[in-house]
Amino acid sequence: MPTILTNAELILETETRRGTLVFDETGILSVESGASSAPGAIDCAGDYVSPGLIEMHTDNMEKHFMPRPKVFWPNGLAAALAHDAQMAAAGVTTVFDALCAGAVSGDKDYRRDIFGQVIEAVATGMDEGLFRIEHKIHIRCELTGSSTVEDITPYRDHPLLGLVSLMDHTPGQRQWRNMADLRTYTIGGGEKTESEFDRDVALRLERGPANVAANRPRVIAMFRDRGLPLATHDDTTLADVEDAAACGAVISEFPTTEEAAAAAHRHKLSTILGGPNIVRGGSHSSGVSAALMAEKGLLDGISSDYVPASLLQAVETLTRRHGIALPDAMAKVTWRIADMVGLADRGRLKPGLRADILRFRFVGQTPVVTESFCAGRRAF
Repeated sequence: MPTILTNAELILETETRRGTLVFDETGILSVESGASSAPGAIDCAGDYVSPGLIEMHTDNMEKHFMPRPKVFWPNGLAAALAHDAQMAAAGVTTVFDALCAGAVSGDKDYRRDIFGQVIEAVATGMDEGLFRIEHKIHIRCELTGSSTVEDITPYRDHPLLGLVSLMDHTPGQRQWRNMADLRTYTIGGGEKTESEFDRDVALRLERGPANVAANRPRVIAMFRDRGLPLATHDDTTLADVEDAAACGAVISEFPTTEEAAAAAHRHKLSTILGGPNIVRGGSHSSGVSAALMAEKGLLDGISSDYVPASLLQAVETLTRRHGIALPDAMAKVTWRIADMVGLADRGRLKPGLRADILRFRFVGQTPVVTESFCAGRRAF
């Protein structure tokens, strides 16, 4: 029997409408105005019903593999299942698990240690039908790394790979152009001591630029014929965006300045900024205000980044504090993301599309997920 959600506030592409949604595992069957008296219809009592959220860049998985600095969880599949449940509870029905490949020696080498383990755990969870939601892989290619190409080569043709991004975390530029922010992030997070930090920065400045020059063309060439969307990370200057456009990127993730966000739009790159930036009222690393970019029409999509629940919280914040209409705010976590990453079968409440469905309400300023469905099956 199909699932019927009625007396719901349906969030469509350009409007909200009180109505009824009917779906099953084959997809969305109908989107209707008004209430339904069909047997088995679920009265949503005015709750919002929207497409399931699509998360295209979260490193939350890595937290479960290393829950404390230098503490590795011994069961990779268990870590992946915990992450999966957390994403489902946040209303996400499709997640691109962002995994960092490559590291300058001494800089977050743990990510290299767990890289293959995470991919294996995600593949097992998907193959065995263990996850609540759909998982895809987003490889974040750290171009400063000495082993980047070596690390990603075995996974070039992995069937779950859906997105590739280029990163350059050389100290003194892009995200870490403010060295004080990098020091606070690294030492305050317990990753390194003061002396370890100083040695690491010296090493990264010595080796990073040469590695970037060698790795960038090789990584771009490796994925060019896969037809995968390519993103750049932390674009800061006009030159950064021009380089991104020249290499075929279609997404500018986390541009750090208004100049870069505006240039990305001129070059037809979609922009992504963090939900935590919106919820907290600013970036943790001196980046541009995501909410301000939304007000100026320079923000296309939102990523939960390091806080899964920030997606819906960011939607609430944009509508309440920044004058963004609810359908426009929800678009930044649903169909706009689907369009960016080439998932034409989801992200909208339309007959014939995949039944990735979210039901939620607001309690004060807090979004509360009531239930969700992934491909028509209950996920939360």
